[in-house]
Amino acid sequence: MISTVTTTTTTVTTTQVMAYGIIAVIALIVFLALKEILSAEADKSERMKSFVKGSNVAIVPLLLVFVAIVAYKVVTVL
Repeated sequence: MISTVTTTTTTVTTTQVMAYGIIAVIALIVFLALKEILSAEADKSERMKSFVKGSNVAIVPLLLVFVAIVAYKVVTVL
C-alpha cells in the first residue's frame, strides 16, 4: 500500500493578523451590543429570548480572540 502525503504551507503577514483582529473586535462589540439591547425585549418574544441565549456561541470565541490580542500586545510592549 502506497500513500502520499501533501503539505501546504500558508504564510500569514502581520497586516493580515491585524486586519482579522480588528474584524474580530468589531464583531465582538456588535454581538455584545445586540445581546444587551435585545435582552430588554427578550421577555416579549421567544425568538429574541433564544437569540440572547444562543449569542454566547459567537461571543465566547470572539472574547477569547480579544484576550489573546490583548495578551500579545502586553507581551510585545514589555
